[in-house]
Amino acid sequence: MPPDRDRPGCQDRGMPLNVHHSGDPDGPPVLAIHGVTGHGLRFRPLSGAMPDLRWTAVDVRGHGRSPWTPPWNLERHVADALQVLDDERTGRAVVVGHSFGGAIATHLARTAPERVSRLVLLDPAIGLDPELMLANAEEFRADASWATPDEARAARTETWPGVPAERVDAEIEAHLEQRDGAWRWRYSRASVIAAWAEMARPAVVPPAGLPTLVVPATGADFVSDACRAELGDDLTVAPMDTGHMVYLERPAEVVELLRGFLG
Repeated sequence: MPPDRDRPGCQDRGMPLNVHHSGDPDGPPVLAIHGVTGHGLRFRPLSGAMPDLRWTAVDVRGHGRSPWTPPWNLERHVADALQVLDDERTGRAVVVGHSFGGAIATHLARTAPERVSRLVLLDPAIGLDPELMLANAEEFRADASWATPDEARAARTETWPGVPAERVDAEIEAHLEQRDGAWRWRYSRASVIAAWAEMARPAVVPPAGLPTLVVPATGADFVSDACRAELGDDLTVAPMDTGHMVYLERPAEVVELLRGFLG
């Protein structure tokens, strides 16, 4: 079996999102949700190291080869994720979310707790400062394009200082496209601006009784008292001294955490 069974263009099956499959089709199911500006193939360092699991990594609406049409709010992203689980005939899954994907994953668990067996939040972007999100959105209104892939690679290397070169190369291969006479990342800028607003919504916590692993980056344990009170012994916090792209910078350590958490 090939290590990754990418299936672009899932709309022909009525699925809302493009999905990437890898691992054992009979293994325990994992739904992986990337962050803003990302795509499902970013999870390959994790899925490749855990081939006994059945990985379904989505391209979030507005990103990759999924539909770019709105709405782009958390409710729509949750509905998309539930539709993927339904179409995959997956009753319950471990849900892994990075950054904005962590916000989607948490809202998914709150909306349909019966569909989430365990929750993994990799440096989740939940309840962030509205002023910071406004600044990010305003900055993102400017065009971002490059004359050559090498220019895009240099820019990505600068913004991902802790990510190895081979993973930057994989990002170029999977996520850069020529559009409107320039090289651009494969996502809708409008959807990303909307996502900054969604990240400023009041924070929610996973439902009580749901085993949850939170991996904050930069070594900062930012988990709220409300989250600790809600989850009690079901909460595991494992800070890592990395940049925001924790699972691309230190995938082996993240895999070790996942193995210990999943049992």
